[in-house]
Amino acid sequence: MSSFDAVVVGAGAAGLFCAAVAGQRGLKVLLLDHGERIAEKIRISGGGRANFTNRDLDVRAPQRHFIGDNPNFCRSALSRYTPQQFIALVERHGIAFHEKHKGQLFCDGPSQQIIDMLLAECAGGSVTHWQPCGVRDIAFSDEGGYRIDTDRGEVRTPKLVIATGGLSIPQIGASDFGYRIAAQFGLRVVAPRPALVPLTFGGEGWVPYAGLAGLALPVQIETGSRKERMAFVEDLLFTHRGLSGPAVLQISSYWRPGMPLTIDFAPGVEVASALAEAKRLSRKRIANELAALVPSRLADAWVGQDAALQRPINEAADRALHALAERIARWQITPSGTEGYRKAEVTAGGVDTRELSSQTMESKQPGLCFIGEVVDVTGWLGGYNFQWAWASAHACASAL
Repeated sequence: MSSFDAVVVGAGAAGLFCAAVAGQRGLKVLLLDHGERIAEKIRISGGGRANFTNRDLDVRAPQRHFIGDNPNFCRSALSRYTPQQFIALVERHGIAFHEKHKGQLFCDGPSQQIIDMLLAECAGGSVTHWQPCGVRDIAFSDEGGYRIDTDRGEVRTPKLVIATGGLSIPQIGASDFGYRIAAQFGLRVVAPRPALVPLTFGGEGWVPYAGLAGLALPVQIETGSRKERMAFVEDLLFTHRGLSGPAVLQISSYWRPGMPLTIDFAPGVEVASALAEAKRLSRKRIANELAALVPSRLADAWVGQDAALQRPINEAADRALHALAERIARWQITPSGTEGYRKAEVTAGGVDTRELSSQTMESKQPGLCFIGEVVDVTGWLGGYNFQWAWASAHACASAL
């Protein structure tokens, strides 16, 4: 039976970084993963360019970019390992990168560069890496710590780190392993759900918009009310089954079944005033005037639903134009569901953070830690979830 100072289960972003940092601090570390390929989520992220962090994360209030049942939990780790520190690591490895949008940093080259960097960091810490290697059973005793039965034999360790991610993108090996381990040791789990995921729509109400698949435009999108209200200004994409694009992915993390969305298709534009002015000056058809404010395909879809709007704008009733403006600026529609884990970029929910130390990521079960996506901390789109992986891994490894 082999013995290690720490065993990390899950060779994704958080697991690789945790093993590397712990190994470089002098611990004998075993990293294992059941998958054939390493760090698949890094490899496919950012269109193959790895959106590896976000430089706009506010280290004074990092929880502003994250959700969870205990939202302040993430502050400690995120303030102690910042985007600037990970950027410095990327630069030390000579990886060229660029900012694409709102602080989002991407590799100039393929995302494999980030994976290779993390593997090099693990090698620098003499980390033992078993992959593919499944875990069959985990047992604990106060005297001997954790006894782990793996495909390559049994190992013992006083410190066990679970970095197995969530349920999103099952086609690359996602599983509920981390939640099962939490349950085995009596730790609570916040019900997982797909997040950063396209939303679907059905029924007769969606029929006029089904033909808009492929249309993209900037919008303001919001859901919730009063203190629970959340809004984003981002691009929206119509799909064959519903809505996607950054705006929808962002709002999906806050959306709950039965809640309506409110969408402004012309943010920053006074649509009612613009249509009233057009009525005074123009004899063009309403769809043509509306196409100056929103894409023509969308204008045609709106106008095509109402016979009163299928005429020159100077002949339209003020009431009809006002109703049209209201629909463009405050369209309310309720999704029927989401595209599920198959299309979700991350999993919301996970191991309840009230069961963990925000300083060390260790649970109430001695020596058992949880890091990364398996924890109930979910970031915004744009590199925030990778930064949580790096920060939670660093906090854990520093304490091991």
